[in-house]
Amino acid sequence: MELRHLRYFIAVAEELNFRRAAERIHIDQTPLSRTIRDLEERLGVTLFVRTPRKLQLTPAGAKLLDQARGLFIRLERTKRVVRETDARHREPLRIGVDDSTAQPKLAECLARWQTVSAGIPIELAEMRTTELLAALRSEEVDAGFSFGLPDDEAIAQQPAWTSPIVALLPLVHELAAREVISLAELLSFPAIACNAAYHPGLCQQMEAIFRRYSVAPTIAGEARSLTGYLTRVAAGHGVGVADADHMQALRRTDVVVVPLAEPIHFTTYVLHKHQPNGLPEALQRFLTHATTLH
Repeated sequence: MELRHLRYFIAVAEELNFRRAAERIHIDQTPLSRTIRDLEERLGVTLFVRTPRKLQLTPAGAKLLDQARGLFIRLERTKRVVRETDARHREPLRIGVDDSTAQPKLAECLARWQTVSAGIPIELAEMRTTELLAALRSEEVDAGFSFGLPDDEAIAQQPAWTSPIVALLPLVHELAAREVISLAELLSFPAIACNAAYHPGLCQQMEAIFRRYSVAPTIAGEARSLTGYLTRVAAGHGVGVADADHMQALRRTDVVVVPLAEPIHFTTYVLHKHQPNGLPEALQRFLTHATTLH
């Protein structure tokens, strides 16, 4: 007995009409009828009661229909599992990371993934935000992490985690001894800004916060990288803000970190390209992992 016999049988059993079944599976009615007779002979049972006006399943036919449907469901599951297993061992998930990202939460996310999905390795690539956007568009990477990208219909951006924003001050600043500072107090002093061309998502988040709290900082300088940003603050060129996770990871001794009074956060996003036919199973699992970890 071949799978072809069962596919033809299911079509006839569901349509209870040889003509409609033949149209459904795109063959002539004669070979379809011949295949059903051959199946009955191989099994030694009658599957249909044939009358001039209608076609009916026998009890044996009804039982075969139930078993055949289950067989094809199991077959599809088996094919899917085999393909997924093969892909897991051959192709890692390619993850792009904004090269300014040094968050412990990112390392924790990736480490836990290796624990829960050891069969799906990860291949990391560091790049600038603009390069990350291009890599996602061209599918050179499967997913990415960033403070955000410019709005793009092709790219989905899901919040992965947040981190409190803290104030950054030079060692000798008059607010450096404070235990907490309001955003308005901090930005009454000239501030360092990030470069929108290099970090568009971070600049968008900062601008949204400034609008929400009705503050308009005086910009004393602009930095393209986090290290350049911190260097300017440490040198006394201006005050700044950053997320607490990055400051915990970097532990600069030449910059004073003070909590802000307002409960405001920066959001880190996990990014991927929209797929019209749905995301690969491994990528969907990774996105779920990244967005539910914290």
